Amino acid sequence: MTNKEVLGIIFSNMHDSMLRELTDRRTMGSVPFGGRYRLIDFTLSNLTNSGVGKIGVITKSNYQSLMDHLGSGKAWDLARKRDGLYILPPFGHASRGVYRGRIEALNGILPFIKRSKEKYVIMADCDVVFNMDLDKMLDYHIEKDAVMTVGYQNIELGNEQAKDAMVLELDDTKRITDVMVNPSIIGKCNVSMNVIIIDKGFLETLVREAISRSIYDFEGEVMNTVIHNSNAFGYEMDCYARKVDTILDFYRANMELLDPVVRGELFPENRPIYTKVRDEVPAKYGFNAKVSNTLVADGCVIEGEVENSILFRGVKVGAGAKVKNCVLMQDTVIGENCELSCVITDKDVVVRDGRMLMGYSSYPVCISKGSVI
Repeated sequence: MTNKEVLGIIFSNMHDSMLRELTDRRTMGSVPFGGRYRLIDFTLSNLTNSGVGKIGVITKSNYQSLMDHLGSGKAWDLARKRDGLYILPPFGHASRGVYRGRIEALNGILPFIKRSKEKYVIMADCDVVFNMDLDKMLDYHIEKDAVMTVGYQNIELGNEQAKDAMVLELDDTKRITDVMVNPSIIGKCNVSMNVIIIDKGFLETLVREAISRSIYDFEGEVMNTVIHNSNAFGYEMDCYARKVDTILDFYRANMELLDPVVRGELFPENRPIYTKVRDEVPAKYGFNAKVSNTLVADGCVIEGEVENSILFRGVKVGAGAKVKNCVLMQDTVIGENCELSCVITDKDVVVRDGRMLMGYSSYPVCISKGSVI
């Protein structure tokens, strides 16, 4: 059932700088994940599973692959005569170029927001892999009579993750009393998962007032203004959720998919994660192939040994090759008698015969798109 009270807005690029190895030629939303998905699939699927039928995707740069992936939105049941999926290209000004932050991005699509008749807006980014019933968060938002509700989890924060984190301080009622952006602290914190519900009228007012004061920093200046003058609450997301803000986060989030418990939480039958469907032949295994604890997508050809790895569509592993604890993206070719451990290959990477590439579980080697080793 379509929820006609909620408008969805997805920021496809807000964390590109944190994952440079994979976002050099694409935006964050189109980063491949888990063998067949893109990061935006999780945000989009959560919205559509919660009945949101009008969703705008804000783009900035390098979004050709994202547009190819999303198409008309048919895979998410968003190819509709009314509402559905809207691709919102960047709106810039001659004096200062393309938008510098979340507020300027929202100002660029303000006519889209104003024309929407929905009462609430769910804003989300593409740097979190999660599966959650957003209806419960909306009920919480309404129950608290909040103007803004921020989804968070109490998780361990490291030095690298802190560079792109918004940490919330909450009182006993879960009201947000303080916000820290890029904090110089580590340890257990209430970290925003970049899922925010906000009243649409309040959002329009916020954007107009911020722009009139030349403010474009939503997480810092705007959030602190909101929490000191209005009812803003935190909502603890009691679901599997992983932020993907570093290459190590990306690697570990993929590796966690090898745990059947994690897969069960992330891909429940009643809340599927949708993606663009590609018709490929089934995976093919050679006579001497050995594969254990590995996710293998369709179109793969395996003649060597693969263990504890994620293989995307069309990956080829040559005879005598040994692949362990690796994430190999679409159409990667591993030659004969190669040895790879803790390696991430982007799309269309070729590793010649006999090569040896070794990373470590805390420092995986990442090979950029189209490289030949």
